[in-house]
Formats: sequence, C-alpha cells, structure tokens
Amino acid sequence: MTKNGILCEVDEKRVFLDPKHSDVSGVNFVSHAHTDHLPSKNGGTILSSIETNEIANLRGFKMENHVESLDNFDLIDSGHILGAKGLHFDDIFYTGDICTRDRGFLQGAKIPKCKTLITECTFGLPEFVFPKIEEIQKQVNELISELYGKGVPVILMGYALGKAQTITQLFGHWGPLFFHDSVKEMNSLHQKFGVSLNDGIGHSEAEKNGLLEKKPWVMVAPMVSSKNKFVQDMKSKYGAVTIGFSGWAQSTKFSFGRRTDYSIPMSDHCDFNELVDMVIKSEAEQVYTIHGFVDEFAEHLRKIGIRSQPLKENSLDNFI
Repeated sequence: MTKNGILCEVDEKRVFLDPKHSDVSGVNFVSHAHTDHLPSKNGGTILSSIETNEIANLRGFKMENHVESLDNFDLIDSGHILGAKGLHFDDIFYTGDICTRDRGFLQGAKIPKCKTLITECTFGLPEFVFPKIEEIQKQVNELISELYGKGVPVILMGYALGKAQTITQLFGHWGPLFFHDSVKEMNSLHQKFGVSLNDGIGHSEAEKNGLLEKKPWVMVAPMVSSKNKFVQDMKSKYGAVTIGFSGWAQSTKFSFGRRTDYSIPMSDHCDFNELVDMVIKSEAEQVYTIHGFVDEFAEHLRKIGIRSQPLKENSLDNFI
C-alpha cells in the first residue's frame, strides 16, 4: 500500500489498483466510476470497463490512454454498479467494491479462485446483515401505498450513481414518476447501455410546469442531508416524505445512515455474511482487507482459520 493506493509489482509490471492518480510507469486499474475510486489526474494506461469510462466522462474526468482489456488481465463483474469490475491477474483477485447479491438489473459477482485476495470490507462487522431484496420491496411498496392513501408525495433517496437506478427499477412502477435532474441524467446513460428503466420528468421541469402540485407522486433523488435546500423545498412546498436507502441504516451507531424520514437498509456492497462467504469461495491462501472495518474483518477471518491482515499505507511495501 502506497500513498497513491495499492501497488502490485508482478513480472516486472507495475499494477496500480484504484490509484488516487494514474501513474505513467504502469497499468492503472479503475474498478468503477464512484468519485472516491476515480483518479484525480491522468498518466499511463488506464484499464476499466467502457461503462466506467463513459460515466467518468459524464462526471468530468476524461480518461486518457483508456483500454477495456489487456492480455493476462481479466475484468470480473463485481455487481456493485453499472460497469463495476474486479481485477483477476497472476492468481490475485482485487474486488474493488463488490456485491454478490442480485439487485434489479445488477447481477451479483461470481468469485474467481485465487491465491491472493484483496477485498473491500465496507460492512465488515457482524451487525451488518441486510434483508433480502424481496423483503425490502414488500416493505417499501406497503409504505408508499400507505402514504399515497393520504395524498402524500414520496421521495426515494439513494446515491445518484448505482442506488438510484436500482430504486428506479424496483419502484418505478409508481406514478406520476419524477427524478431529481442529476438522477435523470445518470438514468439516461444507463438506458444507453441497455438498462431498462421507466422514464420520468426531471424535478426542475416538473416544478416549472406545476406538476408537483398534483399529489401524490414519487420522485427518485440523490441521498443528501435533510438540511439540503432541495429537500427542504420539497417538504415545505409539497409535504413530501423521504425514504432513504443505505447499508448504514442497518446499524444504530451510524446516524448518517438515517438522515431521512424512513431508512431502509439496502446496499450496493456485500454484507458481513456475504463477505465471509466470498472469501471462502475464493479459496485464497492470503487475504488483505481494505476500505472499511479492515482490522475487525481481518481478525474475524483469522479466527476461522484464514490468513488475513489489513492493508494500510506502509503496512507492506511489497506485499505480493
């Protein structure tokens, strides 16, 4: 682990995994297009899916020297968001952000066998075990139905990239259907790649034309603070109720997972049990934990007989 992220040196190749800035001296793998995984500047070859490249471009980062494939590198669907990949090379598997659970148009990741596994553990504590997607659908549909019966409009909130598209697919049958402008733009890109999502009007146009006055309605919006002007306007003008979707809602310890009127534990990451199952299925001889509860999850893996240690800056200069 370096200041620029994870560096693997294999057969005279330098492979940077989700680097903070792409390095001219090697291959730079970008797992997906969430901003915390995009490099801040170009340099060297950037390896990612075509979807990640286009989403990054939409978000203001144009990848130079981008390639979709390289010999001896296998990009594995990670099930996190559209275009998200893990990287399998030289008997190493790097998960990036990963989810093994099917959710709408997103299929859960299939884990390759490897000797060395580098895995995220965002929800690497036993308390993070998420309900099945069918249970979430039933709960939320019943809640929307109850609010509709009272004439109350509903805002469904999740990350603009990833969660918002899953929410659209799961609950887009409710109408009238509106989108925050940022979600509508991201949905359009998903539709370009063949993802089936119901259409709706953006919130600026809907407000301009007085469409939000006719209640109830459903709107899909990004997860923002309850103090955000958009949320405050929707509540004060239209009496809207917010339903937020976040894995952090599973725990009472993390208040930022419950910033909405109703909070639903749904995530684009593996939960604790899924993480453990993924590690076992990989049959890895050595596991390195990154992103999240790295110490706790590594300790749990050691307790069940799996060699594991957290990967932190300077923890291993040449760990492979």
